[in-house]
Amino acid sequence: MWKCSLGAVREGEGREGEGREREGTRFTVWAPKRESVSVEIVAPEPRIIPMEKAGSGYFEIFIEGVKEGAKYFYLLDNETRRPDPASRFQPEGVHGASQVTGTEFPCKENKWKNIPLKDYIIYEVHVGAFTEEGTFDALASKIPYLIELGITAVEIMPVAQFPGTRNWGYDGVFPFAPQDTYGGPLGLKRLVDALHLNGLAAVLDVVYNHLGPEGNYLSEYGHYFSEKYKTPWGAAINYDDAFSDHVRRFFIENALYWFSEFHFDALRLDAVHGIYDFSAVTFLEELQERVEALSKELQKPLYLIAESDRNDARLISPRGKGGYGMAALWNEDFHHALHALLTGEREGYYMDYGSLDDMVKSLKEGFVYTGQYSRFRKRRHGSPSGHLPPSEFVVFSQNHDQVGNRFLGERLSSLVDMKKLKLAAAWVFLSPYVPLLFMGEEYGEVAPFLYFVSHTDPALAEAVREGRKKEFAAFVREGNIPDPEGEETFVASKLKSALLGEPSHKELFEFYKELIKLRKTLPALNISRREDIMVLKEKTAIIVIRKHESQEILFASNFGEHPVSISLPPPKARVPRHVNAWRVLIGSGLIKDSVISGKIEVEGFGILLCGKG
Repeated sequence: MWKCSLGAVREGEGREGEGREREGTRFTVWAPKRESVSVEIVAPEPRIIPMEKAGSGYFEIFIEGVKEGAKYFYLLDNETRRPDPASRFQPEGVHGASQVTGTEFPCKENKWKNIPLKDYIIYEVHVGAFTEEGTFDALASKIPYLIELGITAVEIMPVAQFPGTRNWGYDGVFPFAPQDTYGGPLGLKRLVDALHLNGLAAVLDVVYNHLGPEGNYLSEYGHYFSEKYKTPWGAAINYDDAFSDHVRRFFIENALYWFSEFHFDALRLDAVHGIYDFSAVTFLEELQERVEALSKELQKPLYLIAESDRNDARLISPRGKGGYGMAALWNEDFHHALHALLTGEREGYYMDYGSLDDMVKSLKEGFVYTGQYSRFRKRRHGSPSGHLPPSEFVVFSQNHDQVGNRFLGERLSSLVDMKKLKLAAAWVFLSPYVPLLFMGEEYGEVAPFLYFVSHTDPALAEAVREGRKKEFAAFVREGNIPDPEGEETFVASKLKSALLGEPSHKELFEFYKELIKLRKTLPALNISRREDIMVLKEKTAIIVIRKHESQEILFASNFGEHPVSISLPPPKARVPRHVNAWRVLIGSGLIKDSVISGKIEVEGFGILLCGKG
């Protein structure tokens, strides 16, 4: 089976050679900027061992007797001591020694083969803010709750080692090392195994467009970054310039490492529009090819889910038709159209949204912007997407970005009332797309999700504070911007799950449960074919009819203040009219009867789901 070869890899465990055991650790590092590299073992027995040049800027050495738990640095040109770029564990933080780990997975569930992506109901979670303890093991203890809700996949925000103890995860600097304060590699492996034991898929958010600033020593080893491009987050990773073959190897091995050694089922690729690559065969295409090869080797489906703000359908189009062939793409347009309708906000990118037609188009085609002019961007934006299966789009009414990048980190529950929260949930779960919810939204969590970090460099910490103030200069009143470096900002962002005991929050939780149950059990909602979906407008309401064999499902949602009367079936609907009795399945409108015929009235910002057959 494929195994990652970079970093410190244990060899010879339980094996004999030449009549004796040869057990130890092989160290491999790419350091073309250095004349010499040595392994400096600092525990348990301090010693320095020069590495051998292995060509193309690589240094390698097998050291017999180095066991799991040994701590080490690389000594560069006999003068500079640095952690391993491919470190598996940083128990003393981003500036401390790396630690040798075992490669075995403590697996109790070895028959797990993933589930179809169309059946994913994704729960996005930040490990540190989800529980009071903020660890992998604490997250695992919440699995029964997620099962009760109906979740089928858990997406974990980035866990690559970052400075300090508090971070969203997008400032990671050791891509192979799970955060020490969360529980390190063993804690993460236990969490993935627990998810699989309970029938849940495991998704990891990874960042291949940049690295954080503190503890980022890669440039001291090799040509990991490019001066050709600039990103909003710092230096661009070198995917298409001189020496980029080896940079690609580093990040491709990282992706395969999460799949093979930690048994993740899918990776969410953060902001791929920040990956600058004009190669004939791009890094993303090469990554997809390698993941497909590993998928065949492991005999289980493995998914890459991209995030991009370009509305670029090529990412998920088949490779044989000029696309990259990735499994799915986050659909920000769906969120923006829904959020603008529900809140009335028109600042920033929301100026491009806010009509019923936007919602209709997103439901019919995926993207709202498919090549037309965007006022916000001041240019044409997007590409056609209606030819792609709905199961290749992930949709949501909230996520970490759309909440956390607001000035005060407000969740939707702080912006709209209960009726609109239910309307938002219904659109996500009754759509033909793959639904995602952000931790806590299912019961109307009111705690904000603020931007938080914990840099140990005082100058960098102050620079982050000032940068945040400039970013929100138009909104800042004296002294009221949450301090991203303050522990109180992180504590304020932790879930207040005790809210579930309050009637209104419990009501919303039960509504989410019922929506998810209906999605799972009704074939017309579970089968995602665009040709089986009809979308109509009636005044301020949108009517969606979905069919599967003899079953018909009608979803009516009113985005206006006043009730809207709707005929059953609607006059424009191409459905048989000889049966006019429909069962109410779920609603937040003023519907009294369980069986209705003729006409229905959906109240302002109400929804009604009914079906027959």
